[in-house]
Amino acid sequence: MEQNYVIVVDSTTDITPQMAEEWGLVVIPYIFTLDGKDYYNYLDYRELSSKDFYDTLRTGKSATTTQVTPMRYLETWEPFLKDGKDILYMCLSSQLSKSYDQSQMAAREAMETYPGRKVITIDSKAASLGQGLLAVEASKAQKAGMSLDENAALIEKLIQRLHHWVVPDDLHHLKRGGRVSGASAFVGTMLSIKPLLTMVDDGKLVPISKARGWTKALGYIVARMEEHKFAPGEFDVYIAHSDMLERTEQIKEAIIAKFGPTNFVVNSIGPVIGAHTGPGTVAVIFVGNNRAKV
Repeated sequence: MEQNYVIVVDSTTDITPQMAEEWGLVVIPYIFTLDGKDYYNYLDYRELSSKDFYDTLRTGKSATTTQVTPMRYLETWEPFLKDGKDILYMCLSSQLSKSYDQSQMAAREAMETYPGRKVITIDSKAASLGQGLLAVEASKAQKAGMSLDENAALIEKLIQRLHHWVVPDDLHHLKRGGRVSGASAFVGTMLSIKPLLTMVDDGKLVPISKARGWTKALGYIVARMEEHKFAPGEFDVYIAHSDMLERTEQIKEAIIAKFGPTNFVVNSIGPVIGAHTGPGTVAVIFVGNNRAKV
């Protein structure tokens, strides 16, 4: 029996509209600005296609993003609270956005306005399909009958095992937006050097190594999956990319060659995350043992 709460996530989960519908997820679209115009980051790209977004970035233009305000959280949650439902909300990493702080303010106001209702906000310490993986697992737990508090505890534990291994074409966009720590030592794309990044325990995105060329970067990721005890069949592997579908196929083949048959979820990095990673990025997300240390 499903429990009496709704799971709310951000469009920064980068899941497909079909996944949101299948898993019963309520999605708050972030807002981004490109070439002086504001857009909502809907999962179906109804206002601007993924290809058009990345093609515009390739011309040298930049995109900016804004955090979700308490008012927008309340507007999203209120119909469910009025209907007697509680809220489980999972936010983009607090190290990448101030939206989590805003969600906590909104949660306090919501529970004051609707006594007896509960709003739990979780810092996912994740981004893109890392958030998406957490959202899907939370929905599975809900459908299996898990209570709100039990589900929140489950997700908090899963966050500690969630890995993001990211290969951008370069660190220009991340460095410009201040979204990556220690980027200066890794800047530069001369001689096909590929920076490799990971998200650490607190949800911060940090450069951790370099590889000469995509093939070696791919091998590095597969080695990290083995090191961190990825177990095929326990969880799907999620691969997010910014207009780099060919490389996602290559990494899928390498993962299957190493670990055997594996289920994958593949989708584009949306414009809110893509504004900071830029085109040409591939991120592999999986559940293993504890996150990498730097």
